[in-house]
Amino acid sequence: MRPKEDMEKVLDAALTVFSEFGFKKATVEDVAQALHMTKGNLYRYAQGKRDLYEKTAAFALTRWQDQVATAVAAETGPRQRFMVLCQSAVRYLATDDRLRRLLARDPDIFPLFAGNDPYEDINRASVDMIRRVLTEGMASGDFRAVDAAATAEVVFSVYKLLIIRAYIRAEWAEMWAAFNAVLELITKGLYQNPEPREEPPCP
Repeated sequence: MRPKEDMEKVLDAALTVFSEFGFKKATVEDVAQALHMTKGNLYRYAQGKRDLYEKTAAFALTRWQDQVATAVAAETGPRQRFMVLCQSAVRYLATDDRLRRLLARDPDIFPLFAGNDPYEDINRASVDMIRRVLTEGMASGDFRAVDAAATAEVVFSVYKLLIIRAYIRAEWAEMWAAFNAVLELITKGLYQNPEPREEPPCP
């Protein structure tokens, strides 16, 4: 197998082990046994347990992101892409038991606030995906003019909060109601007949 395929096989096995036992209880030997390789061979792919864990979490988060990107790319038109982006991003964890268990064991993998985000680069790519859909919608006239970068940050922050409620705090019913309310608010607004809003002065 090619090195990339080898690495994916290692990380996939590590994801199973870490999601079952958590970082503290899982050992490098557990992962090596799952792969039917020696501990020494496993060190060709990671410097130690912490390094293997971080690579595993990044692998799982990137696969989540890739699934959403694939779903978005399959749609035509910014409205459909925005809806599919939001829906597929939230629903993905319902199908990925291992990542869901990993997040429940270690919420720091997907923190609410960006200041302490260990996977900021991956999550930044998700924000950029939202921004691109917003920009496309404004260019086509489907969306009104907004600050695409700032709006993408807001949408992603709300999304993270919903994920934490549903999959980390196990508040699925409450999250789903909130998710639908947020989508309604974002896509249709709050005011029946909105008036022009003056921008407040910057502090």
